[in-house]
Amino acid sequence: VQLVESGGGLVQAGGSLRLSCAASLNIFSFTAMHWYRQVPGREREYVAAMASNGVTRYTDSVQGRFTISRDTKNTLYLQMNSLKPEDTATYYCKVFYRGRDHWGQGTQVTVSS
Repeated sequence: VQLVESGGGLVQAGGSLRLSCAASLNIFSFTAMHWYRQVPGREREYVAAMASNGVTRYTDSVQGRFTISRDTKNTLYLQMNSLKPEDTATYYCKVFYRGRDHWGQGTQVTVSS
């Protein structure tokens, strides 16, 4: 499966961005889809997830600011509001499919103070 993220960029603190993750398969092929982020020199961090039944989860630091959603075909979204400088990272989409994790190439989000 191929995953392609887009929508990253440079934004001022307090601003918004919407990330997209386009999958090469229908998203209902996956039990869940995830967003992670990583800052150079640090471990990749879980951000949010959406199960196939629509249940969502968020890490505490983004709860109330980020919203994960999907369309009915092949795209996962991450709406990011009230962005903070500490949200600066490369954001990755991940799915578990046929016995292993699959990752996209990432999209860079930079939040200036």
